[in-house]
Amino acid sequence: MSKKSSEKSAKQSYKSALKELQIELVKLQNHIIKHDERILIIFEGRDAGGKDGTIKRIIQHLSPREIRVVALGKPSDRDINTWYFQRYTPHLPAAQELVLFNRSWYNRAGVERVMGFCNDEEYHEFIETVSNYEQLLVRSGVKLLKYYLDISKKEQKKRLQERQQDPLKQWKSSPIDKSAQKHWHEYSEARNIMLARTHHLSAPWTVVKADDKHAARVNLIKDLLFRLDYKGKNEALLLPDANIVFNYDECYLHNGMIAP
Repeated sequence: MSKKSSEKSAKQSYKSALKELQIELVKLQNHIIKHDERILIIFEGRDAGGKDGTIKRIIQHLSPREIRVVALGKPSDRDINTWYFQRYTPHLPAAQELVLFNRSWYNRAGVERVMGFCNDEEYHEFIETVSNYEQLLVRSGVKLLKYYLDISKKEQKKRLQERQQDPLKQWKSSPIDKSAQKHWHEYSEARNIMLARTHHLSAPWTVVKADDKHAARVNLIKDLLFRLDYKGKNEALLLPDANIVFNYDECYLHNGMIAP
């Protein structure tokens, strides 16, 4: 089989798998609506990690009335002068809603920490209290899933360059992008601390190896469907590849499972 034929076959396989999973997502949403559930899914990762593309495939065929994507911009002066979590709390899911955070309160542990947008006191206050905040959400009935999309330095560089060249993707570019490669090691250190300090029983971190966009999307969707209950679940479809999606463990920072 030629390279072109192989790529075409792989793309068709991806589209077929994705369609089946999107049918499962519709079943999930019907269950959420019927049972007044509140689902919150957090997507974190480096710039160009694949968050936008994954979220797009999740919501593609779902009812827009009961699903929201939250991607907050730069905080206002008022936001800066309020309790940190106050900015995010109004966007939490109500009954029958599935809410996806494209970046979340974990900005404080990543971009804000590395780029100096918060001071040491604000950072440590966040690290010490975020797990309590999440535990309150879970105790109130919110089902919370946290995904970290992990890419290599080489893959990030390639994707950032593609953003600059593709006129349809230039809206994604930001001044922060230009610092992503320069501050790679600082971001790695911030990520490692974030994962270690905020991985807890009520809301553990799930890591997704995301250099292969298609594999990352399919396996992340499989994982979230596997973790949530709904009627008519096709169990045979929903076992993610454990080499792509896995629960965080500190050993993965040292054995290459998580990009250094």
